[in-house]
Amino acid sequence: MELLKLATEWAKAEVFSTRFFILFAILFLIASIGFWQLGKSDLAKAYIIPTLVAGLLLMTIGLGLFYTNKSRIVQFEKAFNKDTPAFYQSEIERSESTLKEYTVVFKVIPILIIIAALVILFIDTPTWRAIGITTIAMLIVILLVDGTAHARIEAYHNELKSINESR
Repeated sequence: MELLKLATEWAKAEVFSTRFFILFAILFLIASIGFWQLGKSDLAKAYIIPTLVAGLLLMTIGLGLFYTNKSRIVQFEKAFNKDTPAFYQSEIERSESTLKEYTVVFKVIPILIIIAALVILFIDTPTWRAIGITTIAMLIVILLVDGTAHARIEAYHNELKSINESR
């Protein structure tokens, strides 16, 4: 039963965490509307589309992860009651593969941030500057939320391994 509680608590924490993607998405969408309504300069007008796109991307990520993890909570109980050893093994494998994916994320996103910074440095037009700055802001949000998610899945994986050792 400790295994089911652990898995459920992890999934609930993930549901809470994904709400931050949605919150930041709303902020980007509000910023887009603000630039559209109040922007007078070329640079302010150039932010309309990039912030809209960033908001929509973050909203898509947030809603997708929210519903995936929300449904996972119900599936955990069914899978645990059906076959506990298989559930345990599937969670170990899933957490290991997720940890490997985060390794890639934490290497790729900083490279993308560097590329966006180079765009800001070398392309001196309002549109490209707005794209670069908005991209950096969006990627920082992803790093912030994924950083906490990575720590959670790592702790979850270690707890899963300790449950196996205590058997």
